[in-house]
Amino acid sequence: MRKLKIHELNRLSNDGFKEAEKIPVVVVLDNIRSLHNVGSVFRTADAFRLEGIYLCGITARPPHREMEKTALGATDTVNWHYFEDTVAACMALRADGYQLTAVEQAEDSTALNDWKPSADHKYALILGNEVKGVKQEVIDLCSTCLEIPQFGTKHSLNVSVSSGMVLWEAVKPFLGRL
Repeated sequence: MRKLKIHELNRLSNDGFKEAEKIPVVVVLDNIRSLHNVGSVFRTADAFRLEGIYLCGITARPPHREMEKTALGATDTVNWHYFEDTVAACMALRADGYQLTAVEQAEDSTALNDWKPSADHKYALILGNEVKGVKQEVIDLCSTCLEIPQFGTKHSLNVSVSSGMVLWEAVKPFLGRL
């Protein structure tokens, strides 16, 4: 094996990214405090060519220097929208045919390893505040809650880590389109 050089990765240009077909997955950030978490989700959304990100409540919006430390320019490529209220964002997505899916520890949640997303659906994956998680009023709108199985002493994972794990599972059914 040999590590590939940057020019061998055949990455899209910013214009190429904007014109390329997107994976029908949107990330909804429900009152995320950390600019680094927001930037990291932008970078992951770019890597997986997602339709976009909905920034809600206190979640910071680009441009922001601290966000760019982890986004590395992804705020220039990924479509994003701001909603003051996460419920309003979710209602708009549901009206547009997205299946609302919270990433949260909840009764009757689906373990991430048991989730079977389909290329026949569009998904809105909702990630909650670092301390309080996804608001109950938002969970009430969801058809599914995904839970990442954990086996240690901690009760949660960082938002940026969770987003990477869940988004990879969400895009798998769409890989043939890329």
